[in-house]
Amino acid sequence: MMPEWLNTLSWWQWGILAGVPPLIVSLYFLKLKRQPLEVPSTYLWSRTVEDLHVNSIWQRLRKSLLLLLQLLAVLLIALALGRPGWKGTQLAGERLIFLVDNSASMSTEDVNGRSRLGESKRRIGALIDEMDSGEVAMIVSFADNADAVQTFTGDRRLLHRKLKAIQPTNRSTDPQLALRYAAGLANPGRQANDARDTQVADALPASLYIFSDGGFPAVKDFSLGHLEPIYVSIGSESAHNVGIISFAAERNLERADQLQAFSRIENGGAVDAELLVTLRHEGNLIDSQRHSIPAGNGVGVTFDLPRDLDAGVLSLRLENASGSGDYDDNMAFDNVAYTPINPPRLARILMVSHGNDAWELALTTERVQQLADVAVVKPSAMTSESFLQEAGSGAYDLIIFDMCSPPEMPLCNTLFLGAKPPGDEWKAEPFASPPYFLDANGTHPLMQLADMTGLLVAEGFKVVPPQGGQTLMEADLGAMLAIAPRRAYEDAVLGFGFFSYKDGKASEVLTNWHTRPSFPIFVMNVVKYLGGSRGAFAMKPVQPGHELRIRALTPVETVTVKTPAGDKIEVFREAMGSFVFSQTQQQGVYEVIEGDQDEPAQRFAVNLFNHRETSVLPQEEIDIDHEKVAGTLSRQPVRRELWKWILLGLLGLLTFEWYIYNRRVYL
Repeated sequence: MMPEWLNTLSWWQWGILAGVPPLIVSLYFLKLKRQPLEVPSTYLWSRTVEDLHVNSIWQRLRKSLLLLLQLLAVLLIALALGRPGWKGTQLAGERLIFLVDNSASMSTEDVNGRSRLGESKRRIGALIDEMDSGEVAMIVSFADNADAVQTFTGDRRLLHRKLKAIQPTNRSTDPQLALRYAAGLANPGRQANDARDTQVADALPASLYIFSDGGFPAVKDFSLGHLEPIYVSIGSESAHNVGIISFAAERNLERADQLQAFSRIENGGAVDAELLVTLRHEGNLIDSQRHSIPAGNGVGVTFDLPRDLDAGVLSLRLENASGSGDYDDNMAFDNVAYTPINPPRLARILMVSHGNDAWELALTTERVQQLADVAVVKPSAMTSESFLQEAGSGAYDLIIFDMCSPPEMPLCNTLFLGAKPPGDEWKAEPFASPPYFLDANGTHPLMQLADMTGLLVAEGFKVVPPQGGQTLMEADLGAMLAIAPRRAYEDAVLGFGFFSYKDGKASEVLTNWHTRPSFPIFVMNVVKYLGGSRGAFAMKPVQPGHELRIRALTPVETVTVKTPAGDKIEVFREAMGSFVFSQTQQQGVYEVIEGDQDEPAQRFAVNLFNHRETSVLPQEEIDIDHEKVAGTLSRQPVRRELWKWILLGLLGLLTFEWYIYNRRVYL
């Protein structure tokens, strides 16, 4: 680096200092001038005559080590007064917290042949080496969760070992948990899993180093407190990456017998891309398309699938435009995606009714039968042992209760017509007069495309859902239709029936809805949404690290999930009838084996599908609770002064001069 100088003297002071070296040199030209003296000795006369030959003020300058040392001393003094130095960096703080992003985008290999995670570990290792005695550090890795790799310690070897052990993941990025963990160690009264401000201890300020590419949303509802954030932006501005952010197989909305695969490809890098998108079924090529995607843009890709396509796995892969192999960019996680085609499975729907001809007719149409297996029983069957066993084991996907209510809620979705669920969570307040329909929530899947114009209701009740519920149909006297979650399920309650019943038979019509065009649309929405029917594509995609609720096709107590690596994990049924599987770290296709069966009953896929992780350009700044933290060096700028070392050298020089002088006197 180029040296820097700080002027500490005025011009006349520098002039005085500049006159010192000539003065020192002139002293070495001088010689001793003696006075004539008469002495009574011829021996002394000869010495006196000899001195008279050189008795003048100047003499010839001879070589002198002392002169050189004295001039060098003056030069060092002048250099010290100029305060030479250079710009450098140093660690900030005595308590250091290193947050290391190991999400999917940090596997991007765009930093001198290394991944971003590898570069982060290299830089942190260099900072650990610079730690002084008394400084302590801790390491926390994070993606969408947090892992306290090492708590505060001054043992640099231990820090290096734990840093080396951090591995990349294919998960999304969310620093919330990592920041709260760090705040719990630096701010008084705070813990990693809460933000209480109870004063229990003195604050312990710390420097918070965040090594990341910044690919996460603004952090809200978080206070840094005594943390001093230092964001170290990792990554190249010329990074190149194209990724798959969605992939699914569905039936064509216009042609029910036609299957299609839909995908979204995005270019999240700085380089325009030309590539080949290939679709395969069980490894066999179905089709391919060539696409050019400018930097920062995306494209939708659609493939028509063969009508006779068997159950199996569809894979979508990005390849080089020449077809020579996988597409060459800086991150490979998002270059392939999977979606399973499960064996056709009909939703199991049960209707409990005295005889609702309108609903029974709507549930026996050809379109509904393609999606669901529907059965109808009388309300008296709700007390039978078989009903209680099936309803309590999750054998049904949906039960419709028409003007009746079960002893206890079943382990499935429910729809109540003119009745409320058992218990006190739902409230029913009878209408004092016939309600007048006002509006419907057309954005909810149950009400989509259902035009409720002309709806008439003779009698009913105001529906008051439990906390978290949502009103779907509103009348002048209150809500007529509402839906609310019940752990893994949803319950919908319609505040009026279609018929009143007497002696097990319909006796009076209570609404004209079953004569309106919106009624069959609503029934189909119920079958698709509450019945959960998606035909052969019943398992939704999962992102890495996210849990999935599995609904078994048969009433079993355990299922076995086989991971892409071949590991088998046994999962037990929860109280609500579903199976919760959370070990989804691997990307690929998982198989679900029910009970003692040998073959998988269904499959699901784990894919990255994350726009932020695919967009690999590093961010210049991050937002933490509305505070912009700009990317900076991992060490703080500082001026390195050289004058202290110059003065130390001057002291040594003077010591050496003293030694030479005394030696000459002695000799």
